[in-house]
Amino acid sequence: MNSKRPVNLDLRTIKLPVTAYTSILHRISGVILFVAVAILLWMLDTSLSSESGFEQVKSCLQNPLAKLVIWGILSALLYHLIAGVRHLVMDAGVGEGLESGKRGSQVVIVVSAIVIVLLGVWIW
Repeated sequence: MNSKRPVNLDLRTIKLPVTAYTSILHRISGVILFVAVAILLWMLDTSLSSESGFEQVKSCLQNPLAKLVIWGILSALLYHLIAGVRHLVMDAGVGEGLESGKRGSQVVIVVSAIVIVLLGVWIW
């Protein structure tokens, strides 16, 4: 089959809807959480192994780079949670239309941004 349709291979010129961005970010946050489980389990194991292990993890978390990593992990968790709640609401039949889907995606982005900024203020 010889198709004469135009093909756009320049990804920078493709205009995605807001629902696509929320979906992509939901998947990325899930991957971040999958990788972060190893870091968090190591920290938990080290902190529970002995008193010196607890002090080691405590001193590690005082480092600004460690705070940034924890903020990133918790930000991914919060975004994934908020977008997941949206998916659960949509599974219940609410917000499945085109306009309500766009509005729900905008709400997810705004609420996530507010909560993530508040989390950053709380961490630092």
